[in-house]
Amino acid sequence: MTMTDTATVSHQFQAEVSELLNLMVHSVYSETEIFLRELISNGSDACDKLRYEAIAKPELIGGGEAPKIRIIPNKAADTLTVADTGIGMDRQELIDHLGTIARSGTKAFVQKLAEAKDGTGLIGQFGVGFYSAFMVADRIVVTSRRAGTDEVWTWSSSGGAGFEVAPASEADAKRVTRGTEIVLHLKEDAKKYLETYEIERIVTAYSDNIQFPIELVPEEGEPRQINSASALWQRSKSELSADDYKQAYKSIANAFDEPALTLHYRAEGRYSYAVLLFAPSTKPFDLFEPARKGKVKLYVRRVFITDEADILPAYLRFIRGVIDSEDLPLNISREMLQNNPQLAQIRKAVTGRVIGELEQLAEKDADNFDKIWDAFGAVIKEGLYEDFERRDKLLSLSRFTTTTGERRSLKQYVADLKPNQTEIYFLVGDSVERLKSNPRLEAAKARGIEVLLLTDPVDAFWTSARLEHDGKPLKSLSQGDIDFDLIPLTEDKTEDEAKPAANEAETIALIKASLGDRVTDVKVSTRLTTSASCLVAGSHGPDRELERILSQQARGARSKPILEINLRHPLVVAIAKAAADKAKVDDMSFLLLEQAQILDGELPEDPAAFAARLNRLVVQGVTA
Repeated sequence: MTMTDTATVSHQFQAEVSELLNLMVHSVYSETEIFLRELISNGSDACDKLRYEAIAKPELIGGGEAPKIRIIPNKAADTLTVADTGIGMDRQELIDHLGTIARSGTKAFVQKLAEAKDGTGLIGQFGVGFYSAFMVADRIVVTSRRAGTDEVWTWSSSGGAGFEVAPASEADAKRVTRGTEIVLHLKEDAKKYLETYEIERIVTAYSDNIQFPIELVPEEGEPRQINSASALWQRSKSELSADDYKQAYKSIANAFDEPALTLHYRAEGRYSYAVLLFAPSTKPFDLFEPARKGKVKLYVRRVFITDEADILPAYLRFIRGVIDSEDLPLNISREMLQNNPQLAQIRKAVTGRVIGELEQLAEKDADNFDKIWDAFGAVIKEGLYEDFERRDKLLSLSRFTTTTGERRSLKQYVADLKPNQTEIYFLVGDSVERLKSNPRLEAAKARGIEVLLLTDPVDAFWTSARLEHDGKPLKSLSQGDIDFDLIPLTEDKTEDEAKPAANEAETIALIKASLGDRVTDVKVSTRLTTSASCLVAGSHGPDRELERILSQQARGARSKPILEINLRHPLVVAIAKAAADKAKVDDMSFLLLEQAQILDGELPEDPAAFAARLNRLVVQGVTA
């Protein structure tokens, strides 16, 4: 060791960690007990990593202690110790793991935590569980020895701006032969966590299904195991109760909500594996992280391998749980998993089973399915764009807000088709309220035609795939030509069947001359009944909302739209009458274009010119 290696060195916390610690140290959260769940979970992960690395290097465990976790209360010293005999950490790992949060979305999480009235349900979702210990401790000392090494290091902090790392004392090094020991110096109001009955209650509630023994070492009496430490997914369904599954979900997924769907089965045949999966009922804050990583853990014969095997497709990344294979080799590397044919078959079979279970849930338990759809519908719809093989099933599974109601299925939509209606109509935008007032809906409303109102960003992408349901193609109201002529008007509505007040050919020529290349074409609209104009995309190429999203991401310039006009609208009639006054025709023609842009949530190309033009027309109107 060098002098630097043997000296105590102070370090600053990463900015996000400092902010997080400030929240923890001054915590007003009611359920502070979750700190113990988080520390046990971290210890379990360390034991999992040890077993995995020991497959290639059996000497890491050798004749030492089997992986386990110990909880040691000490009322005399007011300390609670949580120790594991897992993989342990070296000096740099202590600095990296306990001084930074190397995960995207952390700032958003800290903000959410600060805003939450009781943020305990959020802790653990962003890999920050260790810091929850500062809710109950005013000082934490971590001593760790990495498996297979002789060096032992101590990390300590009082939850301020930084922490210290130093070589462990001789006594500490003798005590920690492998793994990590965390000593919490408890705050005055946290002394209840020194009571053995309180520790047992928390372990039973949150950590009973941890795969390693959790030993309680009381100040009096012999150490005893206080968890079942069984692979619940390997047990028969008949042995388990609903509460067993709920506790397993909370332990495996680090969750506080209730699962909306539980899937437990064993696959036998060419490949054998056990499956225990859960669909949460609430949305985690990291759902839309760019990596779109899944949270299903892969085990091989009860040995944890990885939680990055991507067993389910990205659009099912909200599913939590375990898949335990009997056939995969224990020494398979994480890199080899991506191309393993056995795992590919498991992926295909489990994905199909999950979708099938969601279909059954939708039919038999609409309330729980609604919870899943409300939380994860926007994610499931990613599969409509990405998963051609299962697209029809996912489309049938999807629920939509429409002009008729909420959570409508396409089966319900098709059952309510109007006479002579042969297409399923939709409109994509950024909010339901704006879509409901969109002029493109006018002719559909006049005929009582139901329209899907799609507002998730992914909707602009999957609708470009030209899908159909029950033989009825999906058709955008903002793209291509629309023909409602054969669909009758509702009884309480009528359309003016008189000839248009403006001459079609002359009026279109005037508007085209004024707008020039700002539009691709000017057409008479079949969509409009009361509004003057709207913008649509051509039959080929992307819809307008998709173009808008792509242009915001600098992935291509937008094409020029088609301007559709209502020949019966007074503004269009006024353009025809003012044919001899080019300046007035120009102003009114541009107003048709710019008001259509505003109704689409866009700004006019030149806001100052728009304001001046509008002022001129208003002044002309009031002084005429």
